[in-house]
Amino acid sequence: MTHDHDLVLRPTAAQISAALNPPPGRNGGDLVVETLAGLGATTVFGLPGQHALGMFDALRRSSLRYVGLRVENNAGFAADAYGRITGEAAPLLLSTGPGALTSLAALQEAAAASAPVLAISSQVPTAGLGGGRHGYLHELPDQAASFRGVVKSVHTVRTQSQIPSAIAAAWKSALTAPHGPVWVEIPQDVLLSPTVLPVVTAPDATPEDLVPRPELTAAAAHLLSHAARPAIIAGGGVVRADASGKLLLLAEKLQAPVVTTFGGKGAFPWNHPLSLQSWLEDRHTTDFLEDADVLLVVGSGLGELSSNYHTFKPRGRVIQIEADLGKLESNHPALGLHADARLALQALLETVEGRTDASAPQRVRDLLAKVAARISAQELTLEQDVLAAVRRALPAGSPSFWDMTILAYWAWSAFDPRGANTMHSAQGAGGLGYGFPAALGAAAADPTRPVLAVSGDGGALYSIAELATARQYDLPVTWLIVDDGGYGILREYMTDAFGQATATELTRPDYVALAESFGVPGIRTSPGTLREDLTKALTAPGPSVVVLPAVLRMFAPTHLG
Repeated sequence: MTHDHDLVLRPTAAQISAALNPPPGRNGGDLVVETLAGLGATTVFGLPGQHALGMFDALRRSSLRYVGLRVENNAGFAADAYGRITGEAAPLLLSTGPGALTSLAALQEAAAASAPVLAISSQVPTAGLGGGRHGYLHELPDQAASFRGVVKSVHTVRTQSQIPSAIAAAWKSALTAPHGPVWVEIPQDVLLSPTVLPVVTAPDATPEDLVPRPELTAAAAHLLSHAARPAIIAGGGVVRADASGKLLLLAEKLQAPVVTTFGGKGAFPWNHPLSLQSWLEDRHTTDFLEDADVLLVVGSGLGELSSNYHTFKPRGRVIQIEADLGKLESNHPALGLHADARLALQALLETVEGRTDASAPQRVRDLLAKVAARISAQELTLEQDVLAAVRRALPAGSPSFWDMTILAYWAWSAFDPRGANTMHSAQGAGGLGYGFPAALGAAAADPTRPVLAVSGDGGALYSIAELATARQYDLPVTWLIVDDGGYGILREYMTDAFGQATATELTRPDYVALAESFGVPGIRTSPGTLREDLTKALTAPGPSVVVLPAVLRMFAPTHLG
């Protein structure tokens, strides 16, 4: 008997000839870029370094487009955004030691947000592997150990013949649900040595489907079909799985109100009659979700930000769909479906019974009215006006990338993203400096539409060097910098906790003059002119900077009482 997996296609005469006569002048770096191209990559991000020069030399012999940033961490943020926007694994080429380690914060954000980043780093020469102290430049006893707790998988290459398989395995890992960053490291001598191996043509790295178990799907469908007050929490897993359309169909079939987490922004239409929007840091929303007799959680671990700082205590049955096994039932007992959100939602669509509930839209309206009344009682007109101006200026369908800043914290709860996979922030790991370099990665993925980046003045200083990148590649990114004179949210936290703030005030440059010194147009705006100035910047070609001097405040929390 012959099985399908026993069949091997015979190579053609032309393929045999090409394999026996590879083009001259290739090295181990060529095997890297050939494998990437064979897997379907078109764009790579990174920063060259001495040990990685074999890879970068090979780029000029390949069809891959290279986008070079000025700091490795920022290159990681750019690759993260490229992966989020395209759903493809974004290659990130790095050098050894300091270059590799500088990318760690970006890879942590990619891991938290399930962004598929394929980091490929050089290593010290092969003789230096194994923890000996040989004194090589950038040497670490175990470089990969620094990444094992951050990325999905680690792949160390020791010979040129291992390169295609290691990169293909990493690619598959990055794109298997849950998506995430992976790490490949290749010694300097392996990259630099001439190679006589054939050109890499068709590596196989098809990601595996993570399907729900049918008996669990049946149990979940039964609970949802017979619920009196079902509700849905939609997390970032819905966005990463491109499952927002299936979520909409299921919510309408069940007449179940839906709230999106901050990482799941855009997973459900903002103004839909069943949309609870994203007011998760609000006790009224927490109470509403606690009152659900069946709560479906899709693509969220119900972590700190998604549970109103762990004050959320569900009283009904919880069904959790989660691709990350470590997050399944990690915070609340549930009927847990370890599955990709798209496949699980499709299975539920095929098995749930439709239900009618004329009261659901009214309960949603009542909840949103309570939230609006709470916010309006706090005299936060400036903050709401600024956010509204940003929304009016940003074209529908244009992506936005938000740093860790007060306006972003407002946007998590109050910003209508107008589409799935359009609003992104660093809320997964919470590091500063994400917004602008991430926006550059999104613009590299699709330069036909303007991209917005939003930072505070503190976060902006993390990524100011990337103005040179924006100018060099003429990327259509408008960078809104809200300048409040320091780390504004930390100022608020410390004042509330201790009566005064320490180490939060900053000396800043003139951001407009600084932008113009890079050849990037800059303008200083005001809350009253923000919409007009931002609109002009977003419609102009190439990069631009808009600086808004303003001290914004956060709405009062509801989890402390």
